[in-house]
Formats: sequence, structure tokens, C-alpha cells
Amino acid sequence: MATAAILTIGNELVSGDIPNTNGSWLAKRLAPLGVSTRLIAALPDEVETVADFIRIEAPRVDFLLVTGGLGGTPDDMTREAISHAFGVEQAEVGELADDLRSRFRHDPDYAAAWARLPVGSRPLPNPLGGAPGFAIENVYVLPGLPSEMEAMFDAVAEEFRRGEPIASWRKTYRTRESAIAAALAEAGERWPGVVIGSYPAFPNDGPQVEVVVKSSDADALAAASAWLAAAIEERG
Repeated sequence: MATAAILTIGNELVSGDIPNTNGSWLAKRLAPLGVSTRLIAALPDEVETVADFIRIEAPRVDFLLVTGGLGGTPDDMTREAISHAFGVEQAEVGELADDLRSRFRHDPDYAAAWARLPVGSRPLPNPLGGAPGFAIENVYVLPGLPSEMEAMFDAVAEEFRRGEPIASWRKTYRTRESAIAAALAEAGERWPGVVIGSYPAFPNDGPQVEVVVKSSDADALAAASAWLAAAIEERG
């Protein structure tokens, strides 16, 4: 099964000023493509911090997706950080710079700066905005604005397709997690390749637990979820 890590960049994210939704959105979109997300992280706008993360995490996964920091303000340093991580310079992509200048005639030089990409990278078009994304080796860099990020990902989504989609089964039970913990553990032992999660909540009308089973093996998913549903009904 292919694996991915997701890095979201921005001081506003780590400070809590803006909700960090990009990581969860990308993980949900990768699963149907057969890619399991192993890590979601957020880092501030710091070149060395981001570059160190890229150097360490990119070799551990098939894909590393990065969002944020592609604009033209002083805190937009993702292009610099990726260049630093790979030990390459930034260089203007002429055709891309010309396109940006023609589209942003009110400030063409400001827009053209977005075309300075790490040497060896491939530009990714931004269907809803200006600053392009780019891919270098197994690292894909997307905008931080959710609407632009989602459109750019959708444009290249098929590049991530690997193996069978990761499907899921989920059901909410009106019980306590402690009452079904043994059944969850036994299901994990019976089907070690299946991921089983439980998420308790405590609404006013009594405790409840959402049980989620995930796998790219359709037969294992069906067997594990059927067994688990019966076991929970019996023990819950």
C-alpha cells in the first residue's frame, strides 16, 4: 500500500488563528486512491524547520504533500524551504512567468515572482488562483487556501492512484467504549491488516461510540466489520 505524509505550513495554523482543514481533506481524498496517510503535521513559516521536516519525512513515504506559503508576502517561504531541503537554487520558469505577467497586469512583476521555483521541479497549474504549485521528486506543493488547494489536487489526483482504494465501514453504538474494548481488540487480532478505530462521545442522551473499520482488502473489510458488528451487539 502506498503511503503519504501531509505538511501544512503557516504561523496562523500553529497559533490556532485559522482552522487547519487541509490535512484532513487531503487524507480523505488520498484513501480512495489507495494511499494511506501516515502523518499530518503543521509547522510555522520557518525555512530551516520546514526544510528539516522535508529531508526527514520525504524518504519515509511514497508522497509528501505540502500546503501553504506560496504567495508573495514575507512569510511565504515555502519555495525557499523546499529549495533548501533539496539543495538546489530557485530559477524563474520563463513560460510560467510570462503567463503570470499577462494575467496580473496590475502588478506583473509581483506575480512573476511566483514563477521562481526550485530547479528540477515541475509546475502545477492553479485553476482558481495565481501562485502555481510544483512537484519535485515525491514532494507535491499546493496552495494553502483550501479552495485553490482542492482544485489543484483534483487536477493531479490520478498521479497518486496506487493499488486498491481504502474503503471503510462505520457505525455508531449507544454504549461505552469500555464495554466493547475486548471486541475491538479481538477483531484487530483476527484481521491484523485491517485498521479499527473507536471514537467515544458523551451527548446529553447518553454515551455513544462510533466504530470505524478501514482496509484496502474488500474481503477482509467485509469479514471484520460483520464479525465486529455481531460481537458488539452481543457484548455492548
